[in-house]
Amino acid sequence: MIYEQFDTPVGVLTLAAEGDALCHVEFPSNRHPVARTGWLPGSSDVLHEARQQLREYFAGTRTAFDLPLRPRGTAFQMRVWQMLAQIPFGQTWSYKQLAQACGNARAVRAVGAANGRNPLPIVLPCHRVIGADGSLTGFGGGIETKAALLRLEGTLRKSTMG
Repeated sequence: MIYEQFDTPVGVLTLAAEGDALCHVEFPSNRHPVARTGWLPGSSDVLHEARQQLREYFAGTRTAFDLPLRPRGTAFQMRVWQMLAQIPFGQTWSYKQLAQACGNARAVRAVGAANGRNPLPIVLPCHRVIGADGSLTGFGGGIETKAALLRLEGTLRKSTMG
């Protein structure tokens, strides 16, 4: 696994890839940090492309990502992460909506747990999942980061979250 870091409006992101696919996007502080055993600093075409697409996203010129991805998780987690990619830019879903989209409306807590372990935040937009009451609940990169991403996408007014 090779990785590189770069500065963004939400802090320094760490991007990690294996072969020709992006495997991780990490915030400066993660609720569930990844063990970096065997990670080596470096660069690759996929890391360069991921960095470029993220820069475009933060500049407001990109609304979807087109990158080869290789997240690792359980079959259930993979299904949840695949559904995250279906949430359109500028929209939010509740955890219940995400659970329904995954085929089990009663799996709200399990969906929330899988969402929290998403290894590719922003690219697989877990920040677009909010509480049923519209609250910004849970986010591996922190609530302030979630609010910043939603403001960038126009789904959260600047006055929200102070």
